[in-house]
Amino acid sequence: MDKPRLGFWGLWNISFGFLGIQIGFALQNANMSRIFQTLGAELESLPALWIAAPLTGLLVQPIIGHMSDRTWLGRFGRRRPYFLAGAILAALALLLMPESTVLWVSVLLLWVLDASINVSMEPFRAFVGDMLRRDQHSLGYAVQTFFIGAGAVAGSAFPWLLDHLGVANTAPPGTIPDTVRYSFWAGGLVFFLSVLWTVVTTREYSPAEMAAFAEADTVGAMPDTSAPLAARGYGGSALWIAAGLAVAFVVEHFALAKEMYLLAALLAAYGLASAAAIALARAGRSNNMLAHIVGDFSGMPPVMKKLALVQFFSWSALFTMWINTTPVVAQYMFGSADPASPAYQEGGNWVGILFAAYNAVAAVAALTLLPWLSQHVGQARTHSICLAIGAAGFASFLVLRDPQALLFSEIAIGIAWASILAMPYAILASNLPQAKLGIYMGLFNVFVVVPQLLVATVMGTIMRQFFPGEPIYTMAFAAAMFLVAAAAMLRVVTPRQAA
Repeated sequence: MDKPRLGFWGLWNISFGFLGIQIGFALQNANMSRIFQTLGAELESLPALWIAAPLTGLLVQPIIGHMSDRTWLGRFGRRRPYFLAGAILAALALLLMPESTVLWVSVLLLWVLDASINVSMEPFRAFVGDMLRRDQHSLGYAVQTFFIGAGAVAGSAFPWLLDHLGVANTAPPGTIPDTVRYSFWAGGLVFFLSVLWTVVTTREYSPAEMAAFAEADTVGAMPDTSAPLAARGYGGSALWIAAGLAVAFVVEHFALAKEMYLLAALLAAYGLASAAAIALARAGRSNNMLAHIVGDFSGMPPVMKKLALVQFFSWSALFTMWINTTPVVAQYMFGSADPASPAYQEGGNWVGILFAAYNAVAAVAALTLLPWLSQHVGQARTHSICLAIGAAGFASFLVLRDPQALLFSEIAIGIAWASILAMPYAILASNLPQAKLGIYMGLFNVFVVVPQLLVATVMGTIMRQFFPGEPIYTMAFAAAMFLVAAAAMLRVVTPRQAA
């Protein structure tokens, strides 16, 4: 028994909610550094203030993935309850964010916003795999990427559009401009309504139907990965804890940035979590969330492990870009590093256009370039080529000083972004057990989040030590990371190629 083949409107409906999710994500990416600096944050402190984004993803996505795999609420389904709950919370955070008048309130709201986006986003990744036949996975994730690109264009460009319509783009020191305020309010409304569209227009397959589909699928089932924990020793756990203590010692001994203690805490925390999971399994209590998450993480399929390395380097570059593009463009292309100046605010608006440009390119490339290239050279080489093109886009920031010329840089970055959003997930969905698609998609996000945490904790220290007041060099780092990811992608050979 195989899943029905979905037509145009079926593909449209299952991914339409991502339009709103990405509008919220784009507003966050393009404007949070601007908001933080408006409320008094120093340039070197931006990575630490952004720590909420990756940390909430690290904690929320595996938990939501595990829970959604095991949820069934009748006609409300498996994934859709999480879509809706996350959308409600994210919409509220978007409405409140531009009302911040002190820095700590905006930081707190970023935690709420990013956690809520992750609650909605994670099940959407698994939802495409749930609803589509294996031969439609590539197309399904391409359609999802189209909505991601379209939503990001709208979210990134909205402040610039309001400015050109006469809405105030400057404000007294410590006050967020009306262009940003109205953009966040509109984004919250669209976020909720687009997710509601997917919730109302789709029907998920019941557990019985999913079981029937899995019976005809050679990779539809997988042995329980939590049970073997009982046979494992505590040596691996001790190594994780020791790594955390070693990082903490280095931070203290060399007086590095205090936010690096978070990295030490995360390493030690995983060691403690794995030790607890082993202890529970040895006591005959392996059927719990902690044991399942630790077991599934250590028992990832080989293709997922190789893709994880690619994701690690890719997202190191992307997070660097999101944090630093506004300071780079404002300082080097518009001539001002002062957040209160009109030139800086003009630069901030132009960053919105640049982000809109790379997302628009991604939306088009997802439905045109990627299918054509994948058909001719294969999925792995397609992704490698696109990442190399993106590296050239980042490198061009080092030599260009005309803001308009940066649009060519964003074309290259947009091609890479399209591939990052589509190709790894299409490969995974076709090579993972359907019964664990939620948890594995959530765990795959670890390799999206961990590099962001490293950038957030380490980049500020590197910039202060070697390039004080010169954020342009972060783009050289991003280019290098994309090149390493492109090379790592050549090692990925899928046991079952997606159509």
